Amino acid sequence: MRQDEIKRAIIAGNTSLGIELGSTKIKAALLTEDFIPAASGSHDWESSYENGVWTYSLEDVWDGLRHCYRNLACDVLDRYGVELTTVGCIGFSGMMHGYLPFDRNGLLLTPFRTWQNTATGPAAKELSELFQFNVPQRWSVAHLYQAVLNEEPHVKNLAFLTTLAGYVHWQMTGRKVLGIGDASGMFPIDSGTCDYDAGMLTKFQEKVSSRYSWKLKDLLPRVLLAGEDAGTLTEEGAKKLDPSGRLRAGIPVCPPEGDAGTGMAATNSVTARTGNVSAGTSIFSMVVLERPLTDHYPEIDLVATPAGVPVAMVHCNNCTGDMNLWAELLGEFAEMMGIPAGLDEIYPAFYRKALEGDPDCGGLLLYNYLAGEPVAGVAEGRPMLIRSPKSRFSLANFCRANIYAALAALKLGMDLLAKENVQIDRLTGHGGLFRHAGAGARFLAAAVNAPVSTMETAAAGGPYGMALLAAYSIRRKKGESLEEFLSTRVYAGIKTVTTWPDPADAKGFEQFLKNFKAGLAAEKAAAECMK
Repeated sequence: MRQDEIKRAIIAGNTSLGIELGSTKIKAALLTEDFIPAASGSHDWESSYENGVWTYSLEDVWDGLRHCYRNLACDVLDRYGVELTTVGCIGFSGMMHGYLPFDRNGLLLTPFRTWQNTATGPAAKELSELFQFNVPQRWSVAHLYQAVLNEEPHVKNLAFLTTLAGYVHWQMTGRKVLGIGDASGMFPIDSGTCDYDAGMLTKFQEKVSSRYSWKLKDLLPRVLLAGEDAGTLTEEGAKKLDPSGRLRAGIPVCPPEGDAGTGMAATNSVTARTGNVSAGTSIFSMVVLERPLTDHYPEIDLVATPAGVPVAMVHCNNCTGDMNLWAELLGEFAEMMGIPAGLDEIYPAFYRKALEGDPDCGGLLLYNYLAGEPVAGVAEGRPMLIRSPKSRFSLANFCRANIYAALAALKLGMDLLAKENVQIDRLTGHGGLFRHAGAGARFLAAAVNAPVSTMETAAAGGPYGMALLAAYSIRRKKGESLEEFLSTRVYAGIKTVTTWPDPADAKGFEQFLKNFKAGLAAEKAAAECMK
């Protein structure tokens, strides 16, 4: 679309807006009718570790959302010379899982417990055995049941339990609903009914009914599929997001989703035998299943696409977080040497240098675990760089080892899907790991020994995917499925680059992973030694 056409579309509200609250950034993407990003906004934030809990304050949530939206509105004004007052539909997404419990007056009963927390092991284990279904530590029901086991006083006052995206949507619309993808990270979903599994709800209730008067089914948000009615922006919600008063109420708001669901939409990975890898602060793969798995595994979560199709998810808590700290350290060194360099210069150079490293990283072994990593059996993270006297310690090998380490835990889970003979026709990468020099795609292809695709929209990530789900809510044709909408109307002409595994890289990663597995004992010991 030409500049003047985009301007008219913005004035008329023929756009869709996606806002995603990620781990390190809150991002917004405004799309035109042809699904091309017209403007964007962002806000940096980070979790804090308080009293043994990874959390974000609700004040930070709203300060961040307002700042992100203000940046978006300023971008629209700068580019097109018009005030942003309305859009066709808005969608909110956020980090999945976690624990946001409220009482009947809408007051938060505990600080937000994010997906990063790994203190729910006993609850997750007991529920997994009870349901005969893997319940990961970060799922909302695991947090809730751990609070029950801990006899936390707040549990008796529970009236509503939701995720970050569900909370924001509730405040924007007054509706306590959740997209099925995000809901599947709260409690197991029955793919036949596209709702919480009734049998498992009954089993959970039997566990707690003698101690609490509430019913879990009544605490959880109502499950919605992509495209279903999720309410409209209220006057109060509009002012919360845009205190200037320019944003109008009454805008349709689509079902809120988790960052996994938006990643699937952003990579057109919502049909059977397609998958994607989202790599930023955390890393996870989503593979849409064509048949149920034969067993349940602690390393694999069974979740859903925004349309309710079953998905196998391998979620790892750690990806680029430790690498970011190394990049900042290199920046400090450059500045000390009188060669100031910002992160926008350091990261491309870091990734380019990694391509020069030995296929096995010269024997360097790196653990990027700032937090615990359940997939690898690590309860507490202790970042470590290990080498023997014979290791080839070079900058290139160091850079490469950082990227390999970001992929190693994911590979452990993906190997289980291979064991289950899960077929993947297309694996698409998106997120920060895939932005520079093609290194992320090349090394992921080596790790999974399969081709990896990246799209020209890969860097847009979650907010782009959320904006597409918003667009689907208002622009789909009668009877048009989400799969059809994405394949035939959004991605039909999109440019895609496919990276095939290099045999030398694949062999080198295999050796790195062998060392990685052997060294996990040292990583666990480090947690015991360094409290």
